[in-house]
Amino acid sequence: MRFYRRYLVLIFLFIFSACSSPAVPTERPRTPTPLPVPVFLPTITPLPLPEVSSTIQSPPDGFLYHGVFPGGKSGEEDDITPDELASYENVVGKGAAWVYFSNNWFSNRDFPTKTAQWIRDMGSVPYIRLMLRPDLKYDGEDTIYTLQNIIDGDFDADLHTWCAAARGFSTNLIVEYGTEINSNSFVWSGIHNGGKNTTGYGDPSLPDGPERFVDAYRHIIQVCRDEGAENITWVFHIDSANHPDESWNRAENYYPGGEWIDWIGVSIYGANRPDSTFIDIFPLRFEIVYEQISAFAPDKPVIVAEFGTAKNNNLLDQAQWTKDAFLSLDTERYPNLIGFSWWNEWWQNDRYAENDTTMRVQDNVELEELFQEYVGNNPNVLGEIPK
Repeated sequence: MRFYRRYLVLIFLFIFSACSSPAVPTERPRTPTPLPVPVFLPTITPLPLPEVSSTIQSPPDGFLYHGVFPGGKSGEEDDITPDELASYENVVGKGAAWVYFSNNWFSNRDFPTKTAQWIRDMGSVPYIRLMLRPDLKYDGEDTIYTLQNIIDGDFDADLHTWCAAARGFSTNLIVEYGTEINSNSFVWSGIHNGGKNTTGYGDPSLPDGPERFVDAYRHIIQVCRDEGAENITWVFHIDSANHPDESWNRAENYYPGGEWIDWIGVSIYGANRPDSTFIDIFPLRFEIVYEQISAFAPDKPVIVAEFGTAKNNNLLDQAQWTKDAFLSLDTERYPNLIGFSWWNEWWQNDRYAENDTTMRVQDNVELEELFQEYVGNNPNVLGEIPK
């Protein structure tokens, strides 16, 4: 329906241009406009692009893509549903350019065709977190999905099958491996794969953990290239802070390089629980991490791949934290910034209901109003990616 209305507009413009001398523009104005200032743009939209053969285009200057993780029931991040996405979009007042979810290899190693298909059917691009992990929570005991095993080709058969299915999907996909690589939370984290040691792998001048990750991620991407999966946009996804905060664990040490990576993603959270005493302030954290990214990947688009904060935390107000975040998403100040996605989930932390975390927009009227103002009613925030 969106494309049908778009073609009616274009037919009208063609007739009008044939009867008058001034040319009618067929593209959005590219004048940068800060995110929080609603600017009512002309309704003329560009022609849809053909099916991709490489990576996703950046939005026009001054515009941002809007994505979301719409939440699930199990907490495993792979059971999102069309109803959850529709609920979020209806409250916010805009579609999602991409929909974010996990592909957990502890469940199966197949390409998530069913989920990707319904996401595409709803007008969004599937954004897949390729999670080679033995369980949802990592306790440091895994010997299966290690970086060395990936490098050694232990999963090549599965990866070839996965990448062939991704190629067969034909349309745009966004994929990341190594989510929040500079944290200590996952099986692929550097600290669990050699850490700062320099004598166990590769170049003796480089820390083994980051060096192994670079080679493992390149290996995964190369398998997909060998299978012809050129419809994938590859994301290098870092945490906004290093855990542990040591020089060997800095994000740039894990960067596979510009010839391998298309976008840089970053996670920024305020508070993960209502009772959390550790909080982060979005504008300060984003400024620091953007400067860091600009140093090691100055020519790469940047997305806030995950952001959110828990409701009912005594140390920060959810709505105010989110407003400050939206006000920080300024494409004039951060010209490589091209998009953001909210982590729209509820989960249980312990047996006390008051400690449950919710970041769902639907659970806070103030948050709903903010999203409607800064996303739904903001024409500079785009709810779809050209096909």
